[in-house]
Amino acid sequence: MMSSENRAHFSASCSSLRRSTPFRLAVTFGVLFVVAFVFSGAIIYHMLRLGLGRDVDQSLSEMNSLIVSTYQPGDTEDLINTLNNYASFQSTSDGLYSLTELAGNFAAPRIPNGVYTVTSRDVGLKGHERYRMQVSTIGPYSLVVAENFNDADEMLRIVLVSFEWAAAIVVATAIGGGVFLAVRAQARLDRVANTMNDVSHGALDARIPISGNGDDLDTVAIQINAALERLQRLVESMRQVSADIAHDLKTPLNRLRLTLDAAVAGNEQQADVSALLDEARNESDRINATFEALLRISQIEAGARKERFQAIDIDAVLSVISEVYIDVAEDAGQSFRIAARAPAVIWGDRDLLTQMIANLVENAINHCPAGTRITLSLRRQEDRAILSVTDTGPGIPAEERDKVFRRLYRIDKSRTTPGSGLGLSLVKAIAELHSAEIALADNRPGLRVSIAFPLMPEKS
Repeated sequence: MMSSENRAHFSASCSSLRRSTPFRLAVTFGVLFVVAFVFSGAIIYHMLRLGLGRDVDQSLSEMNSLIVSTYQPGDTEDLINTLNNYASFQSTSDGLYSLTELAGNFAAPRIPNGVYTVTSRDVGLKGHERYRMQVSTIGPYSLVVAENFNDADEMLRIVLVSFEWAAAIVVATAIGGGVFLAVRAQARLDRVANTMNDVSHGALDARIPISGNGDDLDTVAIQINAALERLQRLVESMRQVSADIAHDLKTPLNRLRLTLDAAVAGNEQQADVSALLDEARNESDRINATFEALLRISQIEAGARKERFQAIDIDAVLSVISEVYIDVAEDAGQSFRIAARAPAVIWGDRDLLTQMIANLVENAINHCPAGTRITLSLRRQEDRAILSVTDTGPGIPAEERDKVFRRLYRIDKSRTTPGSGLGLSLVKAIAELHSAEIALADNRPGLRVSIAFPLMPEKS
């Protein structure tokens, strides 16, 4: 016995299934399939019935013509013999033959010429046989020839019964298969709904299971999972930014507060506080610049700059970078050069690409000692353009290379150098906006930053 709780759950499940789109689609297509099957079966049955009728009529016509051909005016002997021979080989239940009061196996009533479908009782015989009858005139006589229609009726009955069984099987299959497919599809949709419900309650790592069928639901699931992956990264990034802001900006804000307190105290003592105010303004500008950089990174990650994309030759951007930073590197006691160049047209934003490469070069200049060699190169590799910025400085430890792309993250040895820890975060954001892959590697010695851009297809 099913408990009341189980019955309620089963009833709710059935009600939910009936309201589901897969179930309604399955029922709709099942009904359409059954209707089409019944309609086509009715057409086949009707055509078979007409065909059997035509065959019987043709047989009657041929038999009637054969019998009539034996008649000669004034000589009925051959006609009577032929008719009696036909009648002797068949009982009245198989066929009827009659020549007015002269021959045959039954006494035919007076019937006008024509072709009829009659029963045994219609012609004065016992039983329930059905006949196809042709009545014609031969000289002064009336000739009646009839064939039993029961064989054709039996064939039609067998066809009809077979069709009824086939229809029952089709209906059962359509209903059962439709419910089965609807339950499967609904189960997959329920998994999607459950996953989205888990995500809405904070389980950002929840993902929709992939069946592996490669169907449209798998395609949708893959796309949703990709969106959830991006959402998870974005939320985790926001959490990290919040934590980094709370941690890294606390010191400059406290420093700004102390400077302002000192300026207030000096002002009360009639002291010159202009130097303190300048320091406070500079500190405020640095904090403001940090927030502006964070906002810029967020805008880039949201794709707000893609409307400015156009065909850009990265090699032309390298020329601009070289002109600006070759003297800056020399002033820092370093050398800067472009080692390799190649025409490489990509789809992108010139200003952002310039800023990205400039950030990489500035990082090398700011974090490397005098005597460092900084090299910029561009080469083509199949359908990609590989941009590399290398230096012979201290490099970045392998365990830190993934972390340096986080906002406001600075490795310990770089905390004494100017900067906010947002340069590489901005570089990664710009690279991802251009569908490029960025990687850090050991230059032995120093650091190698490689960015692989997809090239635009060349016009034929």
